[in-house]
Amino acid sequence: MTTQLEGAPEEVVTNSFVRDIDLKPFGFEGTLALITLDNGLDFNRPNTFGLKSLQILDAAITDALSRKPAAIAVTGKPYIFAAGADLSGLAHLASRQQALAIGKLGHDVFRRLGESEVPTFAFINGLALGGGLEVGLHCNYRTMATTALSGLPEVFLGLVPGWGGATLLPKLIGPERAVQVIIVNPLNNNTMLKAKDALTLGVIDAVFEPADFLEHSVTFAASILNGSKKIERVDYSEDANWEKALATGKAAALKKYGGADIDAPRRALELISASRTATRSAGFDAEDETLADLTMSDALRASLYAFNLIQKKRKKVEGAPKPALARKVAKVGVVGAGLMASQLALVMVRNLKCPVVMTDLDQERVNKGVAWVHAEINKLVEKKRMTPEEAGRLTNLVTGSTDQSIYAGCDFVVEAIFEELSLKQQLFKNLEKIVSPECVLASNTSSLHVESMAEGLQHPERVIGFHFFNPVAVMPLLEVARTSKTDDETTATAIAVGKELKKTMVITKDSPGFAMNRLFTRFMGEVTDAIDEGTPVEVADNSLRSLGLPMSPFELFGLVGPAIMLHVSETFHDQLGPRYRISPTIQRMVKDGVKNFYIKNEDGKFVPNPAALALIEKGNKPSTAEQVKDRALRAMAEEARMMLDEGVVATPAELDLSMILGGGWPLIIGGILPYLDSTGISEAVCGKRFHPRGVASLP
Repeated sequence: MTTQLEGAPEEVVTNSFVRDIDLKPFGFEGTLALITLDNGLDFNRPNTFGLKSLQILDAAITDALSRKPAAIAVTGKPYIFAAGADLSGLAHLASRQQALAIGKLGHDVFRRLGESEVPTFAFINGLALGGGLEVGLHCNYRTMATTALSGLPEVFLGLVPGWGGATLLPKLIGPERAVQVIIVNPLNNNTMLKAKDALTLGVIDAVFEPADFLEHSVTFAASILNGSKKIERVDYSEDANWEKALATGKAAALKKYGGADIDAPRRALELISASRTATRSAGFDAEDETLADLTMSDALRASLYAFNLIQKKRKKVEGAPKPALARKVAKVGVVGAGLMASQLALVMVRNLKCPVVMTDLDQERVNKGVAWVHAEINKLVEKKRMTPEEAGRLTNLVTGSTDQSIYAGCDFVVEAIFEELSLKQQLFKNLEKIVSPECVLASNTSSLHVESMAEGLQHPERVIGFHFFNPVAVMPLLEVARTSKTDDETTATAIAVGKELKKTMVITKDSPGFAMNRLFTRFMGEVTDAIDEGTPVEVADNSLRSLGLPMSPFELFGLVGPAIMLHVSETFHDQLGPRYRISPTIQRMVKDGVKNFYIKNEDGKFVPNPAALALIEKGNKPSTAEQVKDRALRAMAEEARMMLDEGVVATPAELDLSMILGGGWPLIIGGILPYLDSTGISEAVCGKRFHPRGVASLP
């Protein structure tokens, strides 16, 4: 097999350097052959394993063995052990045979460490993910730096740990803990293991501080070799918790993907189950076959596209002005002291670490908002995520008043008041009398026209949309909406603030709903229209289960609330036209105070809410689940094409990013547009694909 796949970017090669360490000073007569993984780049580009890198490691192991050492150890460059397979080439694999060969090569190289004639050690000095951690699992013993993070994120990407992880880890730490690391953690926002957690789970054998990590790790190796330290291993083949563990993993996958049966977690659970009795060779063969199947799937290509998209857009915002145009922000104002405004104040003070001032209509509301921010900061101390001293500094930076003159001296003011245009217009007129002409006036609106808020201002060029998603601290997406008058300095300042807040941003045109809400509302409207036409609630709600969405439409409806849904649909109906229909069912629900289509019964299970069912429009044109799914997806394709033609966002990628980070749509469908392309809906509705060359060709 060649070392370069056609069309794939050139591999960033990770070299493997071998040197001898005399163990006599550490209490053992002999040498340790230390293999250091290093791609020659800084810590922003971790060590990875492509075809050539695997071949180099293979040669290094041969070199190490030729030195007749007492033991072999593998470590990484500063701060990095290895981040696993080089994913950049996977989307360019042309055949299953190629995929099978990559899996087999990784096994053939790594298993030499597990089946070596001398003991092997992994000195995990930094980040160890996927294939990187699997290198360590093949070794006989493992140490880890206290600052290192580790994990097996493959299921998160639509793969399985395919270089030994799915076979070796259950044998090492047992089924329950293995399911936690291989299934539950990746599906929980790709949770990583801290060193102390890895030690508790039994993934590693010892933890040392980074300053003298290598010295302590070599001492640990010597103590194993001279017999002064023994590590006991447990045989988990007869563990009584295998079935329970597998059931836990299955439940986690179903919850993550809204009940859809997704290949990657199911196939990973099959491998974990088989590891109970499988030999190493049989387990590795099964991993090869599974990895080859998944690597050639559309789901993986969509997932890699989505993953790479997130990484790219986190660093560079499409259409952003030059960063040098951004003004310094040394004081921030938040208008409002309700929950959303308080969340904004908290994220601002935590990340910008500058004075944050809040106002509201009366002192009681102001005090409540400021107290909430202070309480949240104190919770971080209780969780040991912040020192008392740092918390004290931050709480002193957050103050409030009913007097808007406290905004004097602010460089950036964001409003989060009631969604009423006239109120926001008057607010900005008042603020313009207080703040400097350079102060940015931002709105957290989700549906109103930002440029209309700036009508009558002397400096409308400093007004911009700055739309967060709830909960603010958790949701990574931030929409930055430019009006026709917003200047580059204002936009650059907003982008700079967003980056300080660690948000991934999409610049949008100042149009109703911006990107995510407009697309999402069109989708939801088709589902509610279907029930108004006579489709049973359960049929409409379950129609999109196969997409793997984290919530069904009406689960999300209950979270957002009918009042907000009605307000948004009415706004879009007025501004975008009759394709955004106003549901009489939702109107009745708002009028009667009915909050959801589902309620919990006596057994704690969610069942249709009789109060909601009684209010549903009695249509006589019911649809099947497949028909509801088809119409919802076709509507999204139509709306996406209109948004691109109108210039709401610069490229289709921004719409995909919005649905992934703002709507929680799974990576395995690439956001939304790659799925519409792959199913033929894009061409059927719009006459062309959104990604003409396919997601595999995109950076």
